[in-house]
Amino acid sequence: MNATEQASSSDLGSTRSAGGRLRHLLHTPGACQLMGVHDGLSARIAVAEGFEALWASGLCMSTARGVRDSDEASWTELLTLVGTMTDAVPGVPVLVDGDTGYGNFNTARRFAGRAERVGAAGVCFEDKVFPKMNSFFGDGHELAPVAEFCGKIRASKDAQRDPDFVVVARTEALISNLPMEEALDRAAAYAEAGADALFIHSRMSTPQQIATFMERWEGSTPVLIAPTTYHTPSVDDFAALGIAGCIWANHSMRAAFAAMRDVCQRIRTDRGIFGVEEQVAPLKEIFGLFDYEGLEKDESCYTQDPDLAAVQG
Repeated sequence: MNATEQASSSDLGSTRSAGGRLRHLLHTPGACQLMGVHDGLSARIAVAEGFEALWASGLCMSTARGVRDSDEASWTELLTLVGTMTDAVPGVPVLVDGDTGYGNFNTARRFAGRAERVGAAGVCFEDKVFPKMNSFFGDGHELAPVAEFCGKIRASKDAQRDPDFVVVARTEALISNLPMEEALDRAAAYAEAGADALFIHSRMSTPQQIATFMERWEGSTPVLIAPTTYHTPSVDDFAALGIAGCIWANHSMRAAFAAMRDVCQRIRTDRGIFGVEEQVAPLKEIFGLFDYEGLEKDESCYTQDPDLAAVQG
């Protein structure tokens, strides 16, 4: 059994869908880990290294498409990438970063519906206005009215086919430098609208805002975070605060970015590849991850003439 099959058959509760698996993880004691991925390859690697759930990052998918994380990529482009992930690691929960839902309640529910149809476990919408800018760049992060965003949550929940499909509501109140009361009020309103989980976002260099939010949060809805800038604490530290899930949102893409840049620089400088062979993955590892041997066995099984095989047998 390969790593993908092991993850797909792991004990995530008696669930029948990717959404059910994600829901189980979010309600299991401790904080689950969702690895940020951007295509089928990064999804395969994450699962092979033991991650039980994945985050289809808008930043990372946009970057992989060669555009900025400011709604420059269409949602059909991004969901095509999500499809490569769910195909590569069947059964492993993939939570999709749906940005603002690309418009109003109708575009949000259409996005959620399409994400569900390509095999995603859930979708996360943030309460900024469309088009949005990445949360870690600039200060122009205008929020949508609470009632408008609640309508996106309700519409997405009403339209889902799998009752276990997860809709996450992400508030950017702290990103927008609004008071903690605003973050708490918005989170409560989104939970009331039917959100299955909440995502409280901060770009401070310490987790103090997150700790304060959790101290004052009185709801029972699971809370997710993406500790990109406050990177010192461990997942166990966050679990002690009551966090249900940690999203390592962009580290796989950033690692690939750095590695590709360094290799390109080295090859151009050396005018050859002799200096990089030890720092790139052997082809054998790639073939192993994608089960080339299995394909070779299938080829011998399905392309051999059955009548000839019977005679030879």
